[in-house]
Amino acid sequence: SEEIRDYDYFAPANWYKLNEYAKPHVMGFDLDCEYFWRREVNYTLPLFAAQHRQTGEMVMLSRWASDIKMRDHNFVQSEHIVDRKFTIGSIGISKPESKTLNYLYYGFPLRKDIATKRQGLSIDYVYPGVDGQMPRVDRGYNIDYMMQTKTMTRMYHPLEEGFSHSYAIGVDFGQYEGFYAMMRDAWRRVYRRLRDPIFPVDQELQYRNCMESLTRLTRQYGDAWGLPFSCQLPQMDVSSVSFQFGFVGQQPGIGYQLIRYGDKENRPESYQKGLNIIEFWVRTAMTEHGAPQNCYNPTIEGFEPMPFWTRMIADGLENILDAYVYLKKKGEEKPAWLAFCRRAADWLVRVQNADGSWYRAYNTTDGSMRMDSKANTISVVRFLIQFHLVTGEPQYKEAALRAGEWAYNNTYRLFEYRGSTCDNTDITDNESGIYAMFGFLSLYDLTGGQKWLEALIGAADFTETWTYCWSFPVRVLWPNHPFTKHRISGQSPVTLGGGGGDMYMAACAYIYYRLYVITGDAHYRDYAEFIHNNTRQANDVDGSFGYALPGLSHEGGRFGEQTFTSHYHWLPWVTYVEVDPLSRLYDTFGAYDIAGAERMSPDERAKRNRIYDSFV
Repeated sequence: SEEIRDYDYFAPANWYKLNEYAKPHVMGFDLDCEYFWRREVNYTLPLFAAQHRQTGEMVMLSRWASDIKMRDHNFVQSEHIVDRKFTIGSIGISKPESKTLNYLYYGFPLRKDIATKRQGLSIDYVYPGVDGQMPRVDRGYNIDYMMQTKTMTRMYHPLEEGFSHSYAIGVDFGQYEGFYAMMRDAWRRVYRRLRDPIFPVDQELQYRNCMESLTRLTRQYGDAWGLPFSCQLPQMDVSSVSFQFGFVGQQPGIGYQLIRYGDKENRPESYQKGLNIIEFWVRTAMTEHGAPQNCYNPTIEGFEPMPFWTRMIADGLENILDAYVYLKKKGEEKPAWLAFCRRAADWLVRVQNADGSWYRAYNTTDGSMRMDSKANTISVVRFLIQFHLVTGEPQYKEAALRAGEWAYNNTYRLFEYRGSTCDNTDITDNESGIYAMFGFLSLYDLTGGQKWLEALIGAADFTETWTYCWSFPVRVLWPNHPFTKHRISGQSPVTLGGGGGDMYMAACAYIYYRLYVITGDAHYRDYAEFIHNNTRQANDVDGSFGYALPGLSHEGGRFGEQTFTSHYHWLPWVTYVEVDPLSRLYDTFGAYDIAGAERMSPDERAKRNRIYDSFV
């Protein structure tokens, strides 16, 4: 077929199927373009695959080697520019008309008929790379031409005697039952060839430095306890103070980690600060509806105008329950903590839709639906299962199973991993894959049901494709930043579009290792170690880069233009998603790193991997 809509497409972290849930400026959202070319540095692995939707036949192009060199930074890139040092290609598809195509700066297309006869739809490797047609991010000009405009940015090599260039690509073919099987195989083929070396890390040192830094950052603000919303690196000047229940704030999560660390390492300061955080939320956040408020600001001594985010509520509740269970095992009861979780769990049971789903967000005024998307349903499942384990009461398990059925049929089967980032619209993102993994694994841990394992593997294979597993040179303008010496592999984009990322995939190392223990698939073990280690390339692990507090990392940034740009600030979630899997890995397998966990016998690993046998 020569019709663009007769194919599904896979460009990791950029294009999945027909990109129905992408932002309008992302490649593939507007399928009426003629060119769909994207520079390969925006892909987490440099590959592009097209699969016919009826026959399952696939063709894939991929860069053969991770051998990009540094581009010339002595000029600003524009619509047409010559760079003799440029070694980046573009991969995509095209179905052009027999016309030229250039865009003026405000988006007006210049078209001119040409004699060249076009040959229909093609999959292309373009060298040097072109970005286009890229829908333009909203921008207004005082002109008569105001349409849905696009851009086309071309890079050239000089046409001069003695200059030559070369490139090498892989061409793969296959036939698969559906998009998921194609995506998984295409990704793994290129992963085996281009995966960056494992970055060496002292994970125990990283964990301890992070916990000591979290201890230092936690303080009292009036009647509240918490950590700043953001601090500027490298000196950690506080730029904003606001406490979120989950998501980018993760205040109860850090509270639980401080309790655990303070107890195990005999650090009374850490322990008490963790208690103070949990106690603050339990006494302050609950509402008459039964849902907790999400964002407290000590400056106004009250909560910011934010809806009840389903995902954010799940984050905080899980960690308050974890803290409750931890202290209960030590013989210390916290009935108010359990009562807080019960009120929220009862609210979730009460507002669950007839089909087993929950809405993405609810109004704080009356508890009514705020956003009608149901895509975040799976994010609540792990909390409800674990609350069932603590209380023994069946209604929470039943609600979790009903939600699991909805997510199996809609999130997994329909490939709709979207809406988990509370500061974005209901679009495809990597955190939706992560929370699907959390939920489906908890269902499998509880029941042993193979359908939950099937869905877990599906979510894991999707989520993995959001990680930069290859690397290329990037210049960094801040002398203290770890990327001045380290590579960018391990970073992951948040939403479709690529070209940058953060280290959120660190949150998944423990889950992927557990998946390896369950399935025996050595790929998951390799990937678990990769994200456990290579995400740390952004960290000042041992303090040698001069950050005010060791172990920390920036929130995220962009590097697809081979210059690193970022807010260059730290947010609490950055450290939370590193210490959470570290503590879980240690509690389950007795080691802070994957190599240490591997020293345990397979039988003992399998036994310990049944974590719900000893949850309470």
